[in-house]
Amino acid sequence: MPDMSASVSLAVTHLVPLAKEVDENKVTPGVLGFIVFAVMALAVWGLMKSMSKHMQKVDFKESPDAGAEPVGTKADSTARQS
Repeated sequence: MPDMSASVSLAVTHLVPLAKEVDENKVTPGVLGFIVFAVMALAVWGLMKSMSKHMQKVDFKESPDAGAEPVGTKADSTARQS
């Protein structure tokens, strides 16, 4: 265990100067940015799940119209009248 604490303290001593180099005037997203991003990601996930559920209910087969004539009868009737 003493070896591990020595390596941790060595890593911390090297990381502290790197942390000091961060410009304090820069704008970073922070926790609020993460929360907004996470909420948006959850909203998109929910919308995709809902869309998938609705798309499974859609019947892509076209049903014939009840009042429409069969395909061949209109052409035959116009040909006979001429």
